Amino acid sequence: MTEQKASNITWHTASIQRADREKLLSQKGMVLWFTGLPASGKSTLAHAVEAKLYEAGHLTYVLDGDNIRHGLNKNLGFSPQDREENIRRIGEVAKLFADAGLITMTAFISPYRADREQARRLLQPDQFIEVYVKVSLSVAEQRDPKGLYKKARTGEIKEFTGISAPYEEPLNPELVVDTDILDLERSTALVLDLLKRRALSV
Repeated sequence: MTEQKASNITWHTASIQRADREKLLSQKGMVLWFTGLPASGKSTLAHAVEAKLYEAGHLTYVLDGDNIRHGLNKNLGFSPQDREENIRRIGEVAKLFADAGLITMTAFISPYRADREQARRLLQPDQFIEVYVKVSLSVAEQRDPKGLYKKARTGEIKEFTGISAPYEEPLNPELVVDTDILDLERSTALVLDLLKRRALSV
């Protein structure tokens, strides 16, 4: 639990509530939390899902791991403590986006179960969908679009998930997408099917 350092602050309840914004947008605000090893296909899948939702007239946003580290989390590294804080901040931002009525997708390794569960607890049960983008380490290393696994194997990159830092697989995700065997089109369809069952529109 992160310590509350500020004092003399009060939570202000807005006159316009999430239900009002959802009615305006004709959609439910929610978070799709994509998690998986580096090079599992999280960002690619999140953006593919976003494109399909956009085509269908939904307001969406993708919070991408690399992009967030260029701005909001530029002061964080990859130690366990910094990883925890990275995901804590993203969880809070995703909560705000969902409250605004957006269908928000996060594409972060988020390697620790406890951090993902903390993000889940920030939202209502029907607002959080954990998507485990599953891939074998061997396939992830074969893809390695940024050459990071190679650098991790030589010791050039420290604290690299899957090599020198752990990844804790989700125990009960809402959806598992195995990108070892599924192409992008099929993977995208699985996510969209789940959203359809969740009654995306209001």
